Amino acid sequence: MMALGTLLRKPPLPPSSCRAFWGWLNAVFNKVDHERIQAVGPDRAASEWLLRCGALVRYQGSPRWQRDYNGLPTGPRGQHRIEAISATDACIMHRGFEYLDGLEHVTDIKLEKCMYIQDECLQRLSETSTLQKSLQQLKIISCGNVTDRGILALHKLANLEYLYLSDLPGIREKEKTFRVLQQALPKLVLELDLE
Repeated sequence: MMALGTLLRKPPLPPSSCRAFWGWLNAVFNKVDHERIQAVGPDRAASEWLLRCGALVRYQGSPRWQRDYNGLPTGPRGQHRIEAISATDACIMHRGFEYLDGLEHVTDIKLEKCMYIQDECLQRLSETSTLQKSLQQLKIISCGNVTDRGILALHKLANLEYLYLSDLPGIREKEKTFRVLQQALPKLVLELDLE
């Protein structure tokens, strides 16, 4: 009886194996499904991606945040358009940002404590032509992989009116970075909470 108990007990996985598993799973969650985008439209496909990764979305004309993947609204294609994205502790990463293409009504994005957000994500965000036209507010909080290079990439968001930056230790040349950004976007209100 004792031998069977010993055989059934497995040693716990080392922490590095757990991290590798979650990294792999998050990468799978961020894989872009082009057929799905074609089938349901960009807003529905992006909603599915964002909720699958732990973010929230709010649709035009709705005051409530959509939190439940299984509770996504149904209806004709294009009926529910994403207006705001709130990603706190979400596993969104660069490879999934292609889902943002075609989102024409997003005015507000918040990225907070997203461990996979890095400069390439902000570069991709700023190169998305629909967001260049629609995005008005952006908040980046406690995303440790963001550096000056990522913040400077935001200069392409021509209609950005408000940018809030907090707890971003990767930003090293604050004055220079913010001066260049303000020159590129003179109407931008920049709020900083950086050490």
